[in-house]
Amino acid sequence: MNSKIDCAKLYSVTQIRAIEEAAMQELETGTLMTRAGRAAADLALQLVGEARTRPVLVLAGPGNNGGDALELAANLSDAGLDVVVLYFAPTGQPSPESAQALARARASRANFADVAPDTRDWALVVDGLFGIGLARNLVGRYPELVTALSDVRCPVLALDVPSGLDADTGVPVGEGGVAVHATHTLTFIGDKPGLHTACGRDHAGQVVVADLGIAPELFPPPAALVAAPALFAAQLVPRRQNTHKGSFGDVAIVGGAHGMLGAAVLAGRGALYAGAGRVFVATVDVGPGYDSAQPELMFRASHDFAVEGRTLVLGPGMGDALEAMRVLGHGIDASGPVVIDADGLNLVASSTDLQARVARRVAETVVTPHPLEAARLLGISAGEVQADRLGSARTLAKRLNAVVVLKGSGTVLAAPDGALAINPTGNPGLATGGTGDVLAGVVGALLAQGWPAWEAAVGAVWMHGAAADALVADGIGPVGLTAGELPAAIRKVLNGLVAR
Repeated sequence: MNSKIDCAKLYSVTQIRAIEEAAMQELETGTLMTRAGRAAADLALQLVGEARTRPVLVLAGPGNNGGDALELAANLSDAGLDVVVLYFAPTGQPSPESAQALARARASRANFADVAPDTRDWALVVDGLFGIGLARNLVGRYPELVTALSDVRCPVLALDVPSGLDADTGVPVGEGGVAVHATHTLTFIGDKPGLHTACGRDHAGQVVVADLGIAPELFPPPAALVAAPALFAAQLVPRRQNTHKGSFGDVAIVGGAHGMLGAAVLAGRGALYAGAGRVFVATVDVGPGYDSAQPELMFRASHDFAVEGRTLVLGPGMGDALEAMRVLGHGIDASGPVVIDADGLNLVASSTDLQARVARRVAETVVTPHPLEAARLLGISAGEVQADRLGSARTLAKRLNAVVVLKGSGTVLAAPDGALAINPTGNPGLATGGTGDVLAGVVGALLAQGWPAWEAAVGAVWMHGAAADALVADGIGPVGLTAGELPAAIRKVLNGLVAR
């Protein structure tokens, strides 16, 4: 991966703390909190818009996140808004900067209350309860307060992270933890992975970054990147006129056991619409003579299919019979690029020998597990995978020496060298059978056209999600969106990127 490519960067909590500490060595006490309060107030005023006659509720917690909220409250009050502050004082002494913010807020026209007035007629609610320092479940009054925010009918602005959400993982902190559902999150210093994967997208809403004027040289290399076309732009070149079908590679979908042929067909259509020169469907059981909806697909029997010289997509609808295991091993040992998906992953998980053979591959290898498949490969539970999606993907990439596509909300991409990216495209319309098969076919098509594994995986995932977003924008879904509608939409996205 080219780390010099300009795209959104994601920083871990540990990194953010180090950046903040380094910046504070050069600034007066409270400078960063003052800047955070100003940036938050600016965004809050935008969100309030024409509703300036209605009050704003500010929830200010006991730590520095609460200090940011108090600065915001003072700024909004100075701007003439009616501000109500629920302040939760710390058990000990507040930090010097938080004490300054509290004094400023109390000196303003903001109204401090012990209990929020019984009204839902807020212009805005600001969540400044807890930031990245939260290490355990919300307890006491907080869970009830967080739950009550679900009933408000106005924007909810979270400062730094929605209270209760782990900024690294995107999972509510603690067993059975709860977190604020914000419509907007203003995150400080740098963006965080947890805002973009697992539960993060549901809790964070629209994310805006305020770097607080910190010098760029204080930022280390990011923990991860937000996937974007910039990461695969070098592959987006127009096709030469003097080409033929052999110029764009052969893809073979190996799978399609009895009762599951549709998975292989969907993968084949994904490969065809993503530009592969020829697409074969090599079925484990007896397949059809042709696909009447897509007659360009060529069907073969897997037991005597020649795999060399082709990009293989192993697993869609493959099943778990002995023949499936045999053709999977044959495909893994082939010298060309390979995508392993679905049943292929489950078979690999069941065999330490197949895992070792995957890890020894020299050619490009991409694996595309959902959380349960990843859990089987790692020997842990799906819950453990979801609790640390980035860590799980990175571990699996190193173990299999492959680029990993850990599917789900905020799909995580990991390379064997430790590179990580989180995909921002896609929507719940993809939560239906067959969409993963289409994705595997698209990855295969890009590999067949000469894309490196990292770029092929990132590009396929980004375009797959962007296609679903385009369909929803056209009124097709998210409810009822089908996998079969994706290939043509992906083709449109791909051609649009090439034509830029």
